[in-house]
Amino acid sequence: MTRPRRVLAVASGGGHWVQLTRLIPAWDGCEVTYVTTDPGFRAEVEALAAARGQPRPGYRVVTEANRWQKLRLLRSLIQIALVLIRARPDVVITTGAAPGYFALRLAALLGSRTVWIDSIANAEDMSLAGKKAGAHCDLWLTQWEHLAGDGGPEYRGSVL
Repeated sequence: MTRPRRVLAVASGGGHWVQLTRLIPAWDGCEVTYVTTDPGFRAEVEALAAARGQPRPGYRVVTEANRWQKLRLLRSLIQIALVLIRARPDVVITTGAAPGYFALRLAALLGSRTVWIDSIANAEDMSLAGKKAGAHCDLWLTQWEHLAGDGGPEYRGSVL
């Protein structure tokens, strides 16, 4: 018997998190660990998983940080590295921002497949993290058809 695919689903709070939870049906049959910056989201993903008949997912909280908070970014990076070492995911899926970027880059170094789905909020241009992540992931997606292009993200629909 083969083991279920291990998925690490990573997102900051707010819209990034909302979009990630809309993808929950995509990992039916997988062993999922969520990584986010808000401990309050645990009950939500456990309820959503239970409603789909999925097993109780793993849940990890990392430090929220942005590009102007260098020490917090470093703390978040270390926390994500530890989660990756423990979880050993087959696939890392992220909707952004900083925690997703770190998870994607480190996971690629560890041999995991990686997926970046840029935020629906970035309707005019790709996010900064999305631009940086695009060259380092196995699948780079945008939710806006007009942002897709050669050498850029692909458009395969949105999670609106």
